[in-house]
Amino acid sequence: MKIICEGIELSDAVMKVSKACSTKTTNPILECIKIEAENDSITLTATDGEIAILRKIRAEVLEEGAICVPGKFFADFIKRLEGEQITLATEDGRVLINYGDSESAMQMLNAEDFPRIDADIREKRVELAAKDLKELIAKTTFCCAQDDSRPVLKGVLVQTGDGRISFTALDGYRMAVARKNILGMTGDIRIICPGRTLNEIGRMLGADEDRIEIFVQKNMLMVSIEDTVLTSRLYEGEFVNVANIVPKEFTSEIVVDKAQLFESVERAAVLARTDKNSIVMFDIREDSMGVSSNTTMGRVNESVKIMLEGKDVQIALNCKYVSECLAAAADEKVRIGFNGAVAPCVVTPAEGDSYLYLILPVRTTA
Repeated sequence: MKIICEGIELSDAVMKVSKACSTKTTNPILECIKIEAENDSITLTATDGEIAILRKIRAEVLEEGAICVPGKFFADFIKRLEGEQITLATEDGRVLINYGDSESAMQMLNAEDFPRIDADIREKRVELAAKDLKELIAKTTFCCAQDDSRPVLKGVLVQTGDGRISFTALDGYRMAVARKNILGMTGDIRIICPGRTLNEIGRMLGADEDRIEIFVQKNMLMVSIEDTVLTSRLYEGEFVNVANIVPKEFTSEIVVDKAQLFESVERAAVLARTDKNSIVMFDIREDSMGVSSNTTMGRVNESVKIMLEGKDVQIALNCKYVSECLAAAADEKVRIGFNGAVAPCVVTPAEGDSYLYLILPVRTTA
């Protein structure tokens, strides 16, 4: 293989695909980027076995062929050559990198050992506004579980119906649901997509995209954005029945200014985080809501104005969970429903059902 290309284009492509390189594997080929030269372009591919990213860029192909290079080292090296014209060639089991009057060499692996990536995934299609997809991802994926004890909870339940698409994520302590209208589809879907996959798609979405199509086939998902294609395996298994989790009515409901509550919780969290349970107490009475934290480091006690319907209530919540859900909520005012001190609370928009956050309380001995 021998090709000539611009360093800035190669660096951009390498940085995009390298995010799919495996960092924890006993198979060295999954740490590599495959570079395939054909006609007047090169295709770069990386995969960790779950996610695969392919990127095609223009190049002068002097000799067709395919090689695999160590992803992390190649990406770090090429990033420092963005202002150069680069020639890549193979010789004696190494890839030669020529730029200006200089030449470097790096080991390479056999491209035939690289896993085959199938990007022909088009059985079902869902189309929606790119900004809506970005918002759905931002509003839910932070609630995905981080450990491997229940793999499906590391994913987001994505399903369509009645002209809408919903994303649902939960980790056993809190849950996020977000909904948006879709622009078109060829069949309803119900899949569990890795949260990591969705976050990567969110990073790929730039300011230029107006609409985005998601393709699903069997246990695979595919998204194509300009010259970049991402494919991902989907999780198999049963997701939690969300309908059995969300309370249908509340004994107490408040409407509160989101920004004021968020700022108050953030201040209380400064001290709350010094305690292992990170507790912020909410004391809801008539037209005010007490927000407090009390640790060995000190205490914070504030009051936020609210509109209350129903009973007074006191409840202890993890400050991180409250802060993250309020940060994700875009509305000026939010509605929060309670059923006492030991039942989950639910945060929704003051009007509508575009999102929902459920947070389990922290049981206190007091």
